[in-house]
Amino acid sequence: MADWILTLIIAVSLAMDCFAVSLGIGCSLSSCDKRAVFRLSFHFGFFQAGMTFLGWLVGNTILPYIEKFDHWIAFLLLAWIGIRMVREGLSRESEHVNGDPTRGGTLVLLSIATSIDALGVGLSLSILKTNIAFSSFMIGLVSLLFTIVGLRFGNRLNEKFGKRIEVLGGSVLLFIGTRLLYSHLIA
Repeated sequence: MADWILTLIIAVSLAMDCFAVSLGIGCSLSSCDKRAVFRLSFHFGFFQAGMTFLGWLVGNTILPYIEKFDHWIAFLLLAWIGIRMVREGLSRESEHVNGDPTRGGTLVLLSIATSIDALGVGLSLSILKTNIAFSSFMIGLVSLLFTIVGLRFGNRLNEKFGKRIEVLGGSVLLFIGTRLLYSHLIA
């Protein structure tokens, strides 16, 4: 199989978490302006590409230490943000108490949580001797595009169903975190 096809398959696989998380975020936003779309998609794409490159760069040096608890980090970050979104969706207030998840610390935490798997992929790519510049670029680009689609679709659901859809968005984040934790614990 050609390297670019393998890279595209890996990129799509990694971008699925970005899509699901951005779908949940889109459900929580009352409006989704171009700046919010840019911030989220840029950060998700950048972190996916960066973590892939970092995994390739550090190789076997750091992964044995991180892989023992990386799934716990991702689970805790996604669960914390998901629970906040569910609470906001169930509250009677019309304003979001915790602000915009496409800004500040929440944005960074989500970017890290969605890109932790890319660290391991980067390590695998170093073993396979693939072109890391091309691979990182493709992974970042595909993640960016999937994030845009997820955010826009989630926001359309919000427009149609209102605040109730935020509960679904938070539940999606909780599910992703739980699935990630479960898959690492049974492996």
